[in-house]
Amino acid sequence: MKTKLTPEAIEREYNNRALVPEHPEFFSRWQRDSEYVRSTLKGTLDLPYGPDERHRIDLFPAANARGTLVFIHGGYWRSLDKGMFSWLASPWVAAGINVAMPNYRFCPGVRIEDIVADALAATNWLFRAGPAHGIAMDRVVLSGHSAGGHLVAAVFGAPASAMEFDPKRVIGGVPISGIFDFEPLLHHSFNADFGLDAAQVARLNLYDKRPTIRAPLIVAAGADESPEFRRQSRCLADAWSQQVKALMLLPSLNHFSVVDAFAERGQPLHDASLALFG
Repeated sequence: MKTKLTPEAIEREYNNRALVPEHPEFFSRWQRDSEYVRSTLKGTLDLPYGPDERHRIDLFPAANARGTLVFIHGGYWRSLDKGMFSWLASPWVAAGINVAMPNYRFCPGVRIEDIVADALAATNWLFRAGPAHGIAMDRVVLSGHSAGGHLVAAVFGAPASAMEFDPKRVIGGVPISGIFDFEPLLHHSFNADFGLDAAQVARLNLYDKRPTIRAPLIVAAGADESPEFRRQSRCLADAWSQQVKALMLLPSLNHFSVVDAFAERGQPLHDASLALFG
């Protein structure tokens, strides 16, 4: 999908940290709350699902669980860590949902396509090894934010030959504030790290692919995010409309506060995501 934006507009629209100057406050709070959760909530940390030091996953089991939530963190495929998001596990475990949080390798050390392979490897590992660690994998919702939102949709769109599990065991997906049309990133300064070219963009784009996993989707973004990030979510929701239960552009939420809404009971995004478990 050829962008009509100028390079200057693309630079502005796709730099979420510049658009939300208070983002360090979110990061500090998430880190602090995560340290507390890891010290108080039962979990198994840093299990290897592959050979790289970034191929690690944290598991937080719930008592009498009625399903498992996989959450893939953001960071523009080049920063942040699952450990910053342990705080998210607490409300989901309290609701009777197991939580799994994988890490993945970063650009520029690898390409985004390699990171998609990591997301698939982590998912395959969970279906294979999760039960041995108290994480049942018969009713699974895949979720993620920003780069993680893209990775969720990428797993949904991966070929069946790459999946070592029955796609029907995935009962839902929640891609939040993701990128599904990669063409604008060809023209962004961040591409110095991504190393994208036209051929990679064509392979990474999801709006022109058919999903292999046919489970219901809730596609979400903050209404206070940039017009381009809102367009990205609309783009996926339109393309995969047959399985999209809701496109949620949430009032008064930006690229970072939307993560809080995913965790907070009573918030529309949290409640709609929890409802995927039935």
